[in-house]
Amino acid sequence: MKKIIIMGGGPGGYVAAIRAAQLGAEVHLVETDKLGGTCLNVGCIPTKAVLHTAELYQEVLKGASIGLLADNIRVDWPAVMKRKQQVVRRLVGGVDGLLKANKVTVHKGKGTLVDPRTVEVNGAETKKIIGDAIIIATGSEPVKLKFPGADLPGVIDSTAALSLEKIPKSIVIIGGGVIGVEFAAMFSAFGAKVTVVEMLPQILPPIDGEIAVQVRQELTTQGVQFLTEARLTEVVRQGEGLCAKAEVNGVIQDLPGELVLVAVGRRPRTEGIGLEALGIATERGKIKVDANFMTNVPGVYAIGDCNGMMMLAHAASAQGHAAAEHVLGHEAFYAANIVPSCIYTSPEVGGVGMTEEQVAAQGIAYNVGRFPLAGNGKAMIECGGTGMIKIIAGAKHGEILGVHIFGPRATDMIAEAALAIRLEATVDELISTIHAHPTVSEAVGEAALAVTGNAIHWPPGVKRG
Repeated sequence: MKKIIIMGGGPGGYVAAIRAAQLGAEVHLVETDKLGGTCLNVGCIPTKAVLHTAELYQEVLKGASIGLLADNIRVDWPAVMKRKQQVVRRLVGGVDGLLKANKVTVHKGKGTLVDPRTVEVNGAETKKIIGDAIIIATGSEPVKLKFPGADLPGVIDSTAALSLEKIPKSIVIIGGGVIGVEFAAMFSAFGAKVTVVEMLPQILPPIDGEIAVQVRQELTTQGVQFLTEARLTEVVRQGEGLCAKAEVNGVIQDLPGELVLVAVGRRPRTEGIGLEALGIATERGKIKVDANFMTNVPGVYAIGDCNGMMMLAHAASAQGHAAAEHVLGHEAFYAANIVPSCIYTSPEVGGVGMTEEQVAAQGIAYNVGRFPLAGNGKAMIECGGTGMIKIIAGAKHGEILGVHIFGPRATDMIAEAALAIRLEATVDELISTIHAHPTVSEAVGEAALAVTGNAIHWPPGVKRG
């Protein structure tokens, strides 16, 4: 029986542990803090729990438009925080139960690599675990910018933003990526004045540009102010709050806010775990791995955020699954080109495959089908028809290269698109797939029809309204 040591109990580490146990290994998992990692404790799950409340709050506030009348609607912030923690605790307990059910031994403490087969655990007591292979799954941490005023009280990161004592009246968010935009949507929905400062010309740089423009337009109508091509220079005290100073087109603008949230991304958590002693290759803090997630040191693997390939929880889980299988001599598969990305604004964003910019940059001949959700009955009911489904297909064979959705249920519907790309489906196969009515998902079929200009429920030649 092989003995596997896993450093980190996040969505990569605990999935790798369970898969290795299923395949007959003796598994030891080392976790410094709480099981579930960043995603479950201070990332994906608590953020979405609070966003859910924010979305419902906005729906109730606007209830008169759909025939719901209510008075004295207000946010009980301590109750929101309590529910968030209840959700987190229940899921963390679920992970603990799964590991126990699969006979995975969990060691609490900081793990450090001693040699390619040994991990030292510094917890309540110090001990060494020797195994046949090691999987590093130490995750990531928020990037900390260095600027004048970075240490002032009220300058916070995403972890602190999920544990505030009250809703801020105003907040300046540094960074217009996924994390920054989700927090912008959340605080704006709760009534805060939100300003987002982004260095690049457009927010959400990883996603399809056309979708990013629509998200920005929608959040602007919800009250979020965006400053793009803007550089933070400093943060200073102003009255009882703060003032972020940003350079835009050579001019310094003052952006007052009760809080300043720095949300410029995350970096691999790889310092102080013994990589240098073993000679494990890194690049800007990211652990370099091969197609099977093995490092340059045989028997030592690295999965999830710490290898920097794609900092998404579901990517980490898939990598953990594949790495565990490879460690135990099985043929593993990981489709790096079809990892979906999701953004939990209201409406949501989902994308998978190549963006139009990527397809064009590679010189691939392609066609695009766009179906505005103003032509979809379920979307009209749920959000007034805001959004679009966009399908990018190869010009010759119609193979699906990318699908990008902005609208209700986008984060659920993107799974169909991921499967379609995984199976090398064409737009004709999407068209011939009967989608239920009334659903938002039937617009996927309409977008496929639109690739050849044959959408049924949108007039030919009419642009998105």
